[in-house]
Amino acid sequence: MTKLPTLTCCARPHWAWHWVPALREDQRSRQQALRGALGDPACPQPGLIHTLQRGPPGGALRGGRAPEAGRPGAFLQLSTSLPSQHITGLAEHLGSLMLSTNWTKITLWNRDIAPEPNVNLYGSHPFYLVLEDGGLAHGVFLLNSNAMDVILQPSPALSWRSTGGILDMYIFLGPEPKSVVRQYLEVVGSPFMPPYWGLGLHLCRWGYTSTAVTRQVVENMTRADFPLDTQWNDLDYMDARRDFTFNKDGFGDFPAMVQELHRSGRHYVMIVDPAISSSSPPGSYRPYDEGLRRKVFITNDTGQPLIGKVWPGFTAFPDFTSPEALDWWQDMVAEFHAQVPFDGMWIDMNEPSNFVKGSVDGCPDSDLENPPYVPGVVGGTLRAATICASSHQFLSTHYNLHNLYGLTEALASHRALVKARGTRPFVISRSTFAGHGRYAGHWTGDVWSSWEQLAYSVPEILLFNLLGVPLVGADVCGFLGNTSEELCVRWTQLGAFYPFMRNHNDLHSLPQEPYRFSETAQRAMRKALALRYRLLPHLYTLFHQAHVGGETVARPLFLEFPEDPCTWAVDRQLLWGAALLITPVLEAGKVEVTGYFPAGTWYDLQTVPAEALGSLPPPPPAPVTPAIHSRGQWVTLPAPLDTINLHLRAGHIIPLQGLGLTTTESRKQPMALVAALTTNGEARGELFWDDGESLETLERGAYTQVVFLAKNNTVVNELVHVTSEGAGLQLRKATVLGVAAAPKQVLSNGVPVSNFTYSPDTKTLDVPVSLTMGEQFVISWS
Repeated sequence: MTKLPTLTCCARPHWAWHWVPALREDQRSRQQALRGALGDPACPQPGLIHTLQRGPPGGALRGGRAPEAGRPGAFLQLSTSLPSQHITGLAEHLGSLMLSTNWTKITLWNRDIAPEPNVNLYGSHPFYLVLEDGGLAHGVFLLNSNAMDVILQPSPALSWRSTGGILDMYIFLGPEPKSVVRQYLEVVGSPFMPPYWGLGLHLCRWGYTSTAVTRQVVENMTRADFPLDTQWNDLDYMDARRDFTFNKDGFGDFPAMVQELHRSGRHYVMIVDPAISSSSPPGSYRPYDEGLRRKVFITNDTGQPLIGKVWPGFTAFPDFTSPEALDWWQDMVAEFHAQVPFDGMWIDMNEPSNFVKGSVDGCPDSDLENPPYVPGVVGGTLRAATICASSHQFLSTHYNLHNLYGLTEALASHRALVKARGTRPFVISRSTFAGHGRYAGHWTGDVWSSWEQLAYSVPEILLFNLLGVPLVGADVCGFLGNTSEELCVRWTQLGAFYPFMRNHNDLHSLPQEPYRFSETAQRAMRKALALRYRLLPHLYTLFHQAHVGGETVARPLFLEFPEDPCTWAVDRQLLWGAALLITPVLEAGKVEVTGYFPAGTWYDLQTVPAEALGSLPPPPPAPVTPAIHSRGQWVTLPAPLDTINLHLRAGHIIPLQGLGLTTTESRKQPMALVAALTTNGEARGELFWDDGESLETLERGAYTQVVFLAKNNTVVNELVHVTSEGAGLQLRKATVLGVAAAPKQVLSNGVPVSNFTYSPDTKTLDVPVSLTMGEQFVISWS
């Protein structure tokens, strides 16, 4: 790939300028060299315009003005014209995938607040992507962690307004959107590979007040035939809401409960907040005592730990930019894991959130607390709902590092889990920054149980995939407020296609586990979950492609069809990879849904038999209506309450697997293939398989990778890499969509298959087989 230009423009604040730490190890030498070359940096003459040329046949990307400000470094501004109004990115915000350029202000300053439009939320990602005529695209990343506003203007144009740091700009020239995303991920890092179990259903509620209650929830899920891979607990398990403790009243047998989950093939995740209780008597709470001794906490102007208030009361805040704090966190995680063998960490409140403004002692009257320019933050001040901007951290002041807090805690937790468990880490974080996907996933926070928030979750999931955080989802059925049965069914259907799926809700809301609802609703939810679990081999393969190649898992239509302007604003549908198009119902009372189908043939996979989970062999999804042969058009589809519309794109082959109540069970089941042929009879697909949890399976070669090809009335497998991991997977069915005429003969490895079936209405060929994925096979028809 051609090396991309990097435009760096800096200004020196009067209190010392700040570089964002290198996001990747291999970037440190570049950053150090650039620092040395710049020395004491100064900005170009204000008003100087840089024009970037894409090269033939693209047009110019018209560039930036140098910073314009009063006090140097306290206000940095860079303005740029845009080649089109079609811009996305600049997370985290609640709204459409495409941003309005009608004087829209987006504020980046991480904040604990229930999501609503037009406010700064949990994460900051100063990256945008612009779609241009002819399917071209470019992207811009400002590597700056200070508070900022981004102003979108009708001309169209964009202005960055930062309260400090430097203007370290990366410009990605694409030329198409997929390349822009890959180029961005070359800078911030590709996503981590999650454990296979992390892709199953997760269940939580604030209000599981004991191990007895938690056990009963798991038992109820099993009795109702709902799959459940990972059980979670919120604050309820803690002693006085303090990290790395458990209360002996409701959770006295906490370790035994987790071990029981493991014996049933399940996993366990619990919440861990960053704020450490500071009010326990000396010698009684090891995390704080040891943290004090090792000087790991953020300090105030007197050099003492800054004290705020969070769930346990008075608290200190670890400084995750400190090497000593990373080691201390690793030790605390390991010590607690030795007591309770948890499998993953849910890191919350890490903006960081604070229930008082700044600290219990207030904040100094200083330039950092009262800068000359304050972005449009909720609360009107940088210390609202967080700690003092002037507080001190190992690398700089919190003024410069605030937006990095969640990222640095994610890195620390990722590292600590690797050390404690020796397997692939699983971390879900609320607060994020650029590069977050290398270490953790994200859930979209305290969303309301409303149809509006259900619909907003689609662009949120798509946006975080563009930002390299593919393991993302919203709380299924909503977190705040009470859901309705219809809303929870529709949310479960959509949630089945979130890359990360968790049902979770608030202490003050009515419980919303799937078994709480009517049998009609439960059948619809089981059907959606059966779809997800059958598709998990495909989903896992998509995560592998994201990990090694900078691909997206859930993706907007424009990423696959950038030359079709009708796809650019579509954010009520999503794709899984390039193959599966999901069209959910996002409004109350609807039994039809309208979706956009780009040019091509799309095969209907909406009906999945709702037989008992675990039945074998797995019947593949059965198309019930003729294929959609689209020229690029909107199509209205039937969508009764038990249905989410799912279409397979011609030219693709996907693997399916039998069902189980856990992925531990489902991974042992036989598999099926569904091949959707193009008009010339071709299709391609892939399967990546390893043990689902070990570290460095790629580096050690401990995996199986198979490519499936359809051509000339045959389906064959190409063995890219085969080991004992996955080599013995059994293939029991092959379904071929788009077979023009009924075959007279079907062969499996040259042996006639007598019990194949063919549907002339849907042009579907269904072939029972008995094959092994890790051995060469040929299925043919004539």
